[in-house]
Amino acid sequence: MKFNYKKKTFAGIPKKYAKLDKSQTVLIPVPYDYTQTWKKGSKKGPKAFLDASKHMELYDIETDSEVYRKGIFLVPSIVTPLISTKEMIKKVYDITKKYLSKEKFITFIGGDHSISIGSIRSFGEKYKNLSILHMDAHTDLRPIYKGDPYNHACSMYEASKKYPLIQIGIRSMDILEKKYIQKGNIFYMHDIYKNNLWMKEAIHKLSKNVFITIDIDVFDPSIAPSTGTPEPGGLFWYTTLKFLKKVFQKRNVVGFDIVELLPNNKESSTDFLTVKLYYKLLSYKHT
Repeated sequence: MKFNYKKKTFAGIPKKYAKLDKSQTVLIPVPYDYTQTWKKGSKKGPKAFLDASKHMELYDIETDSEVYRKGIFLVPSIVTPLISTKEMIKKVYDITKKYLSKEKFITFIGGDHSISIGSIRSFGEKYKNLSILHMDAHTDLRPIYKGDPYNHACSMYEASKKYPLIQIGIRSMDILEKKYIQKGNIFYMHDIYKNNLWMKEAIHKLSKNVFITIDIDVFDPSIAPSTGTPEPGGLFWYTTLKFLKKVFQKRNVVGFDIVELLPNNKESSTDFLTVKLYYKLLSYKHT
């Protein structure tokens, strides 16, 4: 059965906090996974995310806030699984541009990582001095993969040619991607575990305006198993929050996406982790 976004609000918040004119934040679901190369199913991520959100407490202890009161407008789904990746990217670009013109804080839930290509294009037109904070197990820097330049394995290649790209949590890549890495801007997990100053160093490399893209597989699979390409040795919850909170404090975060949630019927903890992460980031932005 098709999921009806028009009848939903994020976390079941009252409709008065979910109207566009009253909302500081726009949430755009992109249920698309055509380019996924191992396990498909991240097109179901937005629905699982919204289902899990209904069971989340709306008071955030750490920030002593109820950020939903600043308003979260849920956009109806803009894609179908049958369109081409190029068409999907154009739709994401167009809708991002639409809500940027309304001066909203724009967020996304995917879907595979290819959704970021369109949104980054639009943010790059809006903001000068933009950098991309990419948190992922993989570099995603292939120029083309399996004949497709829009594959999720290529999602950061275009951005790497235009903006400072700070990559966090990397622990898997093809040797061909080495030549596309921005020297000094990549923080491998094996180095993070040995370097107590990595957070400070990474934030120093970010420019004034930052777009954050988070692949759920940046987390260790022991806490986030439901993702398309899990890799051992990832980040844990409080380390991730500590870093992201500092980013929001030190830089102007202009938007973010969370991608590659691949729900399964046997466990829902990753769905809930994704929702909590999303709400934490809104709390860091608006309080």
